Amino acid sequence: MVSLTLLREDHSFASPLRQRIFLEGTENVPEFLSASQRGELTATGIDTLQVNVGRVCNQTCTHCHVDAGPDRRESMSAEVAEACLEFLLRANVGTLDITGGAPEMNLNFRRLVSQAHQLGRRVIDRCNLTILLAPGYEDLAQFLAEHQVEIVASLPCYLEENVDKQRGDRVFQRSIEALKRLNGLGYGVPDSSLTLSLVYNPVGPSLPPDQSRLEAEYRRELWSRYGIEFTQLYTITNMPISRFLADLVKQGRYEDYMQKLVEAFNPHTLDGLMCRTMISVDWQGNLYDCDFNQMLDLPLSAGRINIANIDHQTLERLLSRPIATGRHCFGCTAGCGSSCQGSLALINDNSKGCE
Repeated sequence: MVSLTLLREDHSFASPLRQRIFLEGTENVPEFLSASQRGELTATGIDTLQVNVGRVCNQTCTHCHVDAGPDRRESMSAEVAEACLEFLLRANVGTLDITGGAPEMNLNFRRLVSQAHQLGRRVIDRCNLTILLAPGYEDLAQFLAEHQVEIVASLPCYLEENVDKQRGDRVFQRSIEALKRLNGLGYGVPDSSLTLSLVYNPVGPSLPPDQSRLEAEYRRELWSRYGIEFTQLYTITNMPISRFLADLVKQGRYEDYMQKLVEAFNPHTLDGLMCRTMISVDWQGNLYDCDFNQMLDLPLSAGRINIANIDHQTLERLLSRPIATGRHCFGCTAGCGSSCQGSLALINDNSKGCE
């Protein structure tokens, strides 16, 4: 077992296995974490394929669970991208959710978008905003608009100091400029078909506030300060993985944060967990229950499966597979719940246990 003392001396979490051993070896976990072994927490189908095209990014955010950055080299090949498109068609999956890193920096990003759009699929781009201003990407916003891509954009606060603290110097200013460019194309404005969702992550080790109330604050502040509009706000809990995990341990706040998540466990979130209706694929084509399991290299309960090698029988098993869980799952089940689509309480129209 990796000791807490050792991790405080060496804050590197480069190994997913090391993170998993650490997370699993700290405290006992509630009963729901073994539910997959009893066959109680299972998938109910696959309506979303979330594709992580790699860890190459133009930013290095402190809360990034992917540990992405400009120095990373992991990037999805054309062959794996093609297998993802084939899976969309064969499995009749309605949504392609593209993430990274900065997914737009992958050479196959535009093919994924254009082909999925041509197939009539809903396409989501998880965008860090600043990539829209980077050299060589000047036409990216227009491309996204032409293909009716839904943009889910990171903006952890409407205050410059808080954003730059989490995401890097001048990121806020560039994000505001990018949002104005998107508004100019019709993204996020009333009566437009172009969806622009913003994502809030807490700056520190705390749960997100009420999503509806915070969305109202974002609307008021972004409009009054910058004339910016958006479609909706998602609040997402910071996951105790990778850089955020290392930072928690370094500050001696890991135990407090995990205790906060454990004590806020809300059983009403279980029906709406995103892992129950989606499947995640990494840059090499390996499948996982979610992007967080992917970063911990926590395989499917059925073992290692590559998207390029799925026959009819395997696909049927995937549709109702038991979900692999770990201590990090408390990040999705605490309070109002958290998913890539924001608060589970609002998704399920059930706020019980949120406060």
